Amino acid sequence: MKLHHDEIHGDLFSQVDKTIDLLLTKYLKALISYEGIQRVETYPAPESALREALLNAVAHKDYSSGVPIQISVYEDKIMFWNNGRLPDDWTIKNLTSKHSSQPFNPDIANAFFRAGMVEAWGRGIEKMQADCKADGVPEPSLRCEKTGLWVEFENRMSGKMSGKMSGKMPMQILAKLRLDPNLTIPELAERVGRSVERGSDHTKIGIINGLAKKYVLIVYVQEKSGKK
Repeated sequence: MKLHHDEIHGDLFSQVDKTIDLLLTKYLKALISYEGIQRVETYPAPESALREALLNAVAHKDYSSGVPIQISVYEDKIMFWNNGRLPDDWTIKNLTSKHSSQPFNPDIANAFFRAGMVEAWGRGIEKMQADCKADGVPEPSLRCEKTGLWVEFENRMSGKMSGKMSGKMPMQILAKLRLDPNLTIPELAERVGRSVERGSDHTKIGIINGLAKKYVLIVYVQEKSGKK
């Protein structure tokens, strides 16, 4: 069932910025954590990789068709589709390995490059893969059909991803907090089988030991039924 539907219009530069802004503020929920006092927002997939997927779709779209680029957001995945075509005799294997740059719309690709929106021609897929790997999530999957090209990201917040990462502490903690957002740090540590030093009796910020390196989660702990 479709819950929301939006269309973005304007020049191509504005479309990219407006689309990413709408995607992050309306369609994707971020996990909020803190590094010291700095607020950190973790999206279902890296923002940089999502932007790169959109830039690639805009640069490779077949504008003669009048068919818009489509982005579909589901509970467990985010999908980008454009009706552009791969160069003759190319396959997905060509895209996911080192390859020469052959944009379907070289003038648009050149404009994005000169505007600093892309780092280099022919590195979009490589950059998406590297950004996802650096962020600890699966690389996007690509699928080429007669109607166009699909780029699919898995949603790290979904139950599907939680199952894949069941051995990693962050998803265990998130699952417990979804059930009871008011858990104190000692209670949370006990439920995930970890220990934590008890701090002062005052409201504090605590860091659960054993969190995966990339997903250090800091939880605000408040007084609860006389416990700290």
